[in-house]
Amino acid sequence: MCLVPRKRLSRRLNSTVLVIGVLVTAVDAVTKAWARHALALTGMHVIGPLWFKLQFNTGISFSINHTSSLITTVVTLLISLAVLACALLAQRGLPTAGFGLLVGGGVANVVDRLMATPHQVTDFIAVGSFPVFNVADASITVGFVVLLIAALRGEKLLNR
Repeated sequence: MCLVPRKRLSRRLNSTVLVIGVLVTAVDAVTKAWARHALALTGMHVIGPLWFKLQFNTGISFSINHTSSLITTVVTLLISLAVLACALLAQRGLPTAGFGLLVGGGVANVVDRLMATPHQVTDFIAVGSFPVFNVADASITVGFVVLLIAALRGEKLLNR
């Protein structure tokens, strides 16, 4: 039983968020596959403080909760689904980009965790002494910053 007419519901759902999310997930998967292959034996200096160094993280950002990889996987899956539910109602413009980056990064890391045993995420981008990260992590961070900027500018983030 649908309480909202289909026509009205389809106008409110923002499919562009899904397109951005799928693109981020695909780019992340390709770069992680490259890293697992190309960086298996040694790191690669890129320029200045930027290195590509293969690491695996069973926890969340900065290796928090690295001892319970299954719990971390379930929690990140639930958070990704909750963000996706909100993201489909994102306003056009900055909120669409921000939510798309959040969804793509979250889904990419969940997929990476589910494909690995033990459940872990592939990290490979190292900048100075900052913790090693990946494209999905960068997308999540940039998505959050974009949404923060939109909110500070007084933009409405969701269609309601």
